[in-house]
Amino acid sequence: MRQAGLPFGILLLTIVAYVTDYSIILLIKGGNLSGTNTYQCLVNKAFGLKGYVILLILQFLYPFIIGPENILAERHFVIAMTTLVFMLPLSMYRNIANLRKLSLASLVLTLAILVIVVVEAATLGPNIPPSEGAWNFAQSNAMQAIGIMAFAFVSHHNTFLIYGSLETPTINNWSCVSHISVLFSLIIYLIFAGSAYGTFTGYTQGDLFENYCKNDDWATIGRLLYGLTTILTYPVECFVVREVIANLFFNGTLTTIFHVVVTFCMVAVAMAISQGIECLEIVLVSNGVIVATPLVFVIPTACYLKLSEKPWKHWDSLKSWMILITGVFVMSLGFMMAIMSPQACSHGEEMFYCKLSNTSAHNITVNVTVNYSPWFKRT
Repeated sequence: MRQAGLPFGILLLTIVAYVTDYSIILLIKGGNLSGTNTYQCLVNKAFGLKGYVILLILQFLYPFIIGPENILAERHFVIAMTTLVFMLPLSMYRNIANLRKLSLASLVLTLAILVIVVVEAATLGPNIPPSEGAWNFAQSNAMQAIGIMAFAFVSHHNTFLIYGSLETPTINNWSCVSHISVLFSLIIYLIFAGSAYGTFTGYTQGDLFENYCKNDDWATIGRLLYGLTTILTYPVECFVVREVIANLFFNGTLTTIFHVVVTFCMVAVAMAISQGIECLEIVLVSNGVIVATPLVFVIPTACYLKLSEKPWKHWDSLKSWMILITGVFVMSLGFMMAIMSPQACSHGEEMFYCKLSNTSAHNITVNVTVNYSPWFKRT
């Protein structure tokens, strides 16, 4: 919302939700048209080895990128112990259906975080002056915002895994699951983003919890719950990375020994990378534009257009072409903007409204413009 503007961001979020829903269903339709039951086989059938390799790279990158004095509170130690004690054991499951209860728990925690964000908007929000141009219809970084939204919605890399776990896997059942899931996600995102942006406006950080003060007890609880949702979501992404490795090097099947070894190695490498990355916004922007956008906009529609026998004048074909062209445009322009206009990161810093107590709204605005908001220096 900070990058796109609140009104335009709401519009874009709704559009991305629609595209996500449509393209997820297209994947299953494409699988039925080609007689395939995995994302990789579908792309291989439609575009051959080159398309297959490109998809494997994108599928691997998307889930793989996402991850005081006392050592027990030291960031690197906490990451290492959390990974080894919780994430690694949960990632060892071989059947994605075993993670259903974890996914439900993650959803419940997400709703709890949503409540905290809404409460904070009502209590903390009035004490923070809005940034300059906070309520403009649109902002200049809309293309990067679309990438972040695609990052939030993308589930195409595990679509066939979840489709195969349905008791009755049919197009109608899958469409129902997709509609409900995407609509529910859209509602959560709108409330979440609207409340958070309404609280912090242009000062909103890539990691929302960076905006809250360290002595804010509700925010501390929210950080804990957010960490738990990450722990519970992480194993689902491991299934995708492991499937890519299995298809690429082991003909699609991993023995028990290789399953353990591959899982341990990919968790260890992801943990090592996460130790050196502290800025969440960089991950959201780069992964969203480069990886999530083609997974949501480009590949599903391209596969459907390649395999479908419907004429180009048919509404499904026209809609697919529009989404495909839009995806290529967003990916190209968003990538250039990410390079030309990199986003600032203030990881671990207390925001100005936490440091200054008895200061007028005008003085606060002046201070933040000078010291805390690099994007205002450019405007």
